[in-house]
Amino acid sequence: MTNVSFYDYSRLDAEEKAALLRRSETDLSAFVEKVAPILDAVRTEGDAALARFGRELDRADVTEANLKVTAAEFDAAFKAVDGSVVESIRFGIDNIRRFHEEQKPEAMWLKEIRPGAFAGDRFTPIRSVALYVPRGKGSFPSVTMMTSVPAVVAGVPELAIVTPPAPDGSVDAATLVAARLAGVETVYKVGGAQAVAAVAYGTETVRPALKIVGPGSPWVVAAKRALAGVIDTGLPAGPSEVMILADDTVHGGLAALDLLIEAEHGPDSSAYLVTHSRRVAEEALAALPEHWSRMTEQRVAFSKAVLTGKTGGIVLTSSIEESYAFVNAYAPEHLELLSEEPFVHLGHITEAAEILMGTHTPVSVANFSLGPNAVLPTSRWARTFGPLSVTDFVKRSSVGYVTAPAYPEFAKHSHNLALYEGFSSHALAVSPLRDAYLKKGG
Repeated sequence: MTNVSFYDYSRLDAEEKAALLRRSETDLSAFVEKVAPILDAVRTEGDAALARFGRELDRADVTEANLKVTAAEFDAAFKAVDGSVVESIRFGIDNIRRFHEEQKPEAMWLKEIRPGAFAGDRFTPIRSVALYVPRGKGSFPSVTMMTSVPAVVAGVPELAIVTPPAPDGSVDAATLVAARLAGVETVYKVGGAQAVAAVAYGTETVRPALKIVGPGSPWVVAAKRALAGVIDTGLPAGPSEVMILADDTVHGGLAALDLLIEAEHGPDSSAYLVTHSRRVAEEALAALPEHWSRMTEQRVAFSKAVLTGKTGGIVLTSSIEESYAFVNAYAPEHLELLSEEPFVHLGHITEAAEILMGTHTPVSVANFSLGPNAVLPTSRWARTFGPLSVTDFVKRSSVGYVTAPAYPEFAKHSHNLALYEGFSSHALAVSPLRDAYLKKGG
């Protein structure tokens, strides 16, 4: 059988343990260098560069004239997609919308900080956001659902999807179905680094956006980093990663089944099974060949590359506590607590973007239809970022209001601190001079 990477965690030295935490996109310097001319070309040449890169990089039949999906293409997509798939997209969108509507903050709140003095927050939608939907290793209407629905719930007035075209110049039909059902009617046939540049700078066809969200390849991640000063690049979402934390209450074959979910995304994915049970580890190893025999050839190749390489495999720990430590150090994108009693483990996990509990909540369910967002931070960014949410599509403004009776006390303390910090204009604005102007009125 294929030699799946197997690690006896307690026997690894510090350097070897650190190596397990690395992802495929840890060092993007080579990609940043390669995307630079692409970004510059889009900035200076606009649509001409997008069409050229579409032909050269995506090997797609695109021209300057057909970069934007037409209404007729949307209509044709509904005829091309099987009714059962459309039904599943509707089911997923409904659940995703229900979840994100609960996240939506109230338009404004005010609290009386002191008698007559009020402070609070006001939330308004970001004016324009681009949604990146990858396609290089498959078609992802689920990403369209996960990015579009919270944006629509948030009330973003200008939404556009950018996604790589197929060789015939078309956009994945299910992606168009998901976009329309979610409420997005603008889709551009542009992918990769050139898509990020297009929405950052704008072209003759592509309208510039203030922000871009969505997962992508190292090329996309590198482009986002390079253009972070031009466009808000949102949470860092790169190649897929999963960690299955399995205790001794489950069968290892089940753990192996779920381990493959994200590993099949591509050779740049990361996937680890961590367990303190040697039985579970050995059962998982034994089950993998049978699982692979039921998968398509391409997905077998991708998952084998991950599980036999340096970003995946099976980690055997000496205790459940050591398993917790490894999970928290890794800070995975997707985490399954595979156990008959998952809540026993939940309190020990502090670093994970998504935590799926129990034997009936595989990543598949979360990726497609459960409701919580499946666009998640990767590469240990779960330590400071959370999943994509409605709040990623709104901006917050502080609101303050001090009444005349409350003003004198605030003025006194503000004046004292302004003088201490050496800001004479600050102090002057809350001095008796203000009172004199207020008495004069308009």
